[in-house]
Amino acid sequence: MKKLFHRKKLNDGTDPGGTGDSRSTQIVNHLSLEGLHGSVEVPTLEAGVWKQWKAFVGPALLISVGYMDPGNWGTDLQGGAQFKYDLLWVVCIASLMAIFMQIIAARLGVVTGKDLAQCCRDWYPRWTRWPNWLMSEVAIAACDLAEVLGSAVAINLLFHIPLFWAVIITGLDVLLLLGLQNFGMRTIESIILVLIGTIGVCFFIEIFILPETQPSFMEMGRAMLTAHFHQSGMLYVAIGIIGATVMPHNLYLHSALVQSRKLQQDEASVRRAIRFNTVDSTLALTIAFFVNAAILVLAAMVFFGKESVTVAGGEVVRFTAESDWIRIAYLTLAPLVGTAVASTLFAVALLASGQSSTITGTLAGQVVMEGFMHWRMRPWVRRLITRTVAILPAVFIIGLRGEGSVTELLTLSQVVLALQLPFAMFPLLMFASSSKRMGQWRNGWFLAVAGWSSALLITAMDVFGLPDSLRTAWHLLAG
Repeated sequence: MKKLFHRKKLNDGTDPGGTGDSRSTQIVNHLSLEGLHGSVEVPTLEAGVWKQWKAFVGPALLISVGYMDPGNWGTDLQGGAQFKYDLLWVVCIASLMAIFMQIIAARLGVVTGKDLAQCCRDWYPRWTRWPNWLMSEVAIAACDLAEVLGSAVAINLLFHIPLFWAVIITGLDVLLLLGLQNFGMRTIESIILVLIGTIGVCFFIEIFILPETQPSFMEMGRAMLTAHFHQSGMLYVAIGIIGATVMPHNLYLHSALVQSRKLQQDEASVRRAIRFNTVDSTLALTIAFFVNAAILVLAAMVFFGKESVTVAGGEVVRFTAESDWIRIAYLTLAPLVGTAVASTLFAVALLASGQSSTITGTLAGQVVMEGFMHWRMRPWVRRLITRTVAILPAVFIIGLRGEGSVTELLTLSQVVLALQLPFAMFPLLMFASSSKRMGQWRNGWFLAVAGWSSALLITAMDVFGLPDSLRTAWHLLAG
């Protein structure tokens, strides 16, 4: 492990937080994502809008991958299959809260030159470093569990390998990550864009073009405007959807990724960086919202209220309360390309989702480890550790209860993420709302109200849903 530092000085002689303290003419920062830090050139202020936009677009795109990972697929599929459109409002409000939080995280990184983990280390008491880091690692492990399960299901569907061994095989994705990182940030962003575009086009065609899967838009609109939990189990799935959408490790990661651009610290440059990152976050996460909403809607169309579906060749797929929705979700693509091809296309998309999410998960792990503890570790070692931590519970549960527990495990992993969210949201909001830390760039009234309201709502849902979450977790573990 090694440490690397750099010095940053503003034109007006103050620190990036804008404290105006003459004693802080220089601050020392531990570089965030050393290999990617400042690796993308930014054009001058006189360059055209399109040229500037191209330079800044990308970090939020990588973040949006986490909003379309197998954890989202599992919770959205379960929500649509069990409750039709009744949880569509949760997908909507969770996506809106995610946009607010990611905008604030990007703003913090641009203005202070630190990621959220570094801010917590530098501005909170020393004793908080270990518990904050450990809780962040729990969230990353829970997220990685979703990637393990999603990738394993995809391998199972594609190659008919038993799920237990497919989980073991997912440990080899270390090689994929290392290969991609060698090509740089822009190549990673381009690959992610192609994957997101492919998934989005498939769902768009099904919902808006194919007559057999076109939903009732009037009914969807009513569901989005009607908030309730009138059925047993809805709150638990809703918490899972929120955890899968407003992901705590993404707040740490986004505040670091914006520093992959070679940012200037004069007032005009900071304002430009904030503006373009705000637009980038809004567009990328709006796309993620439509993808997640489409998954829930298609699951409602194909699964809700039905006991079975007859596929090509006369095979009957039966649905029960114990159905493993993510393993039969390829049926949502069957009207588009036929059942046989749908299974392959869905498996490829799910595998791509899981593997692309491992990139952001590993980068997030690197950010929190270096930010909180100032420890550096080779990417493949870091990946091996987090993947092993995720594989162990998956192997244990599947070995104990069989292959029918995948969706339950996915939902549980996302509930763990939701329960960890307050420990990332409240520090982020405290720092971003502070004149001492952010100077003139602190959150305005709109972002402050939106951010704090989101944090309080998520925390309240965590508290009220905790007993149900613990009961469901015990049921899953004890059978």
